[in-house]
Amino acid sequence: MPERVTPEPWAHPVLFLILFLPIGITNGYVVVTLAYLLSHAGVSVEAIAGLAALSLLPQTWKVIWAPIVDTTLTIKRWFLLSAIVTGALMIATAIVSPTSANLILIEALVMAFSVASSFNAMAADSLMAHATPPNEKGRAGGWSQAGNLGGSGLGGGAGLWLAQHVAGAWVPGAVLGLVCIASSGALLLLQEPPAAHRATRYLASLRNVGREVWEILRSRMGFLALLIMTLPIGVGAAQNLWSAVAGDWHASADAVALVNGALGGVISMVGCIAGGFLCDLMDRKTAYNVFGVVLAVCAAAMALAPKTQLTFVIFTCIYAFILGFCYAAFGAIVLETIGAGAAATKYNLLAGISNAPIAYQTMIDGWAQTRYGSGGMLYVEALCGVGAVALYFSVAAASRLVFPRGAPAAPS
Repeated sequence: MPERVTPEPWAHPVLFLILFLPIGITNGYVVVTLAYLLSHAGVSVEAIAGLAALSLLPQTWKVIWAPIVDTTLTIKRWFLLSAIVTGALMIATAIVSPTSANLILIEALVMAFSVASSFNAMAADSLMAHATPPNEKGRAGGWSQAGNLGGSGLGGGAGLWLAQHVAGAWVPGAVLGLVCIASSGALLLLQEPPAAHRATRYLASLRNVGREVWEILRSRMGFLALLIMTLPIGVGAAQNLWSAVAGDWHASADAVALVNGALGGVISMVGCIAGGFLCDLMDRKTAYNVFGVVLAVCAAAMALAPKTQLTFVIFTCIYAFILGFCYAAFGAIVLETIGAGAAATKYNLLAGISNAPIAYQTMIDGWAQTRYGSGGMLYVEALCGVGAVALYFSVAAASRLVFPRGAPAAPS
C-alpha cells in the first residue's frame, strides 16, 4: 500500500470549489442541456423526467459503496480515475445522437457517468475533510457547495448556451466532459490524506470504517447532526416549485429561466461563500438554524408582497442567496461532525440523510399549494421551518441528559 503523507500545510478552500465541479456539472448537463436536446428531438417529457431521475439514483445510494473509496487505492487516485471516467463517459454520451431511437443507450451512459461522478464526489469529500483545519470547516463547506452549485450552473447554463449557439449536438457534452477531467489539476496542490483506519486485511479495514461510523452515531455531536439533517430547516423546497407557481406572480418564462438558471446559481454561490465565512465565527449548528429562520422569514415576506413579476424576481433571488448560506452551514456541520478518518463513508451517510427533508418538504409544499394557493404554500413552508428549529433546540437541550459530559465526540 502506498505511503500516506499528512496533509500539511492546510489547503486553501478555493480548491474545494474546483474539486466539486464535476458532480454539479453532471447533474446540470442531464437536467438542462441533455433535456433540451432530447425535447427538441421529439422525446417526451415523461421520458426526459425518467432520465433525470435515473441520473440522481446513484447519488442517493452512494453511501453503500463509499467504503470502497475509504479502503482501496488512494484518495487522489480515486479522484483522478473517476474524473477521467466521468469526463470520458460524458463525451461518449455527447457523441450519441439525442433521439428516441438512442434513448436506451443514452440512459445507460448517463447512469454510468452518474456512478463515476459519485466516486469523484466521495474522493473530494475525503480530500476536503483531511485538508481543512478545524477553524475553517465553514469556509470549506461554503466553497465546496459553491463548486457544486457552480458546476450545476456550468453544466446546465453553459451547456445549454453551447447547444443553442454552436453547431453539433456533441459539443456541450464534450466541452463539459473535458472540464470534469481538468478538475483533477487541483490534486497537484493537495497531499494524500492519511489512512490510519486501513489494516493489512480488507475486512479489518471495513470493520474500522464501521467503528468510526458507530462513534459518530453514539456521540452527542453526531446525534445532533443526524437530527438537524432530518428536519426541514433551510432545505429550500420552494425553489423546486418556482417554475410551477410562477404564473401566480405573472412571471414570464424568461424571468423564471433567469432566476432558476445562471443568475440564481451565481447568487447561491455568493451566499455559500459568505455563509461559510460566518459559520466559522459562531457555533455551526446555531448558524444553520439561524439561516433556516431567515429563509422562513423570506418565504413569509414573499407571500405578503404584491404578486408581480418584479417581486417574484426579487424574492426568489433573495431566497437563493439565503439558501446558499444554508448550504454552507450544511457542509460545515458535516465536516465538523465526521472529523477525518474514513471521511467518504461518514460524509455521505449524513449527506444521504439530508435528502429526506428536501423530498418531504417539497411534497408538503405541493399539498399546501393545491389547498391554499402559492401564498399559503410559502406560509406553510415558513411555519415548518420555524417549527423545526424550535424542535431542534428542544431536543438538543434534552439530549444533555442522555449524553453526559465526557461522552464520546466525533472521531478526529
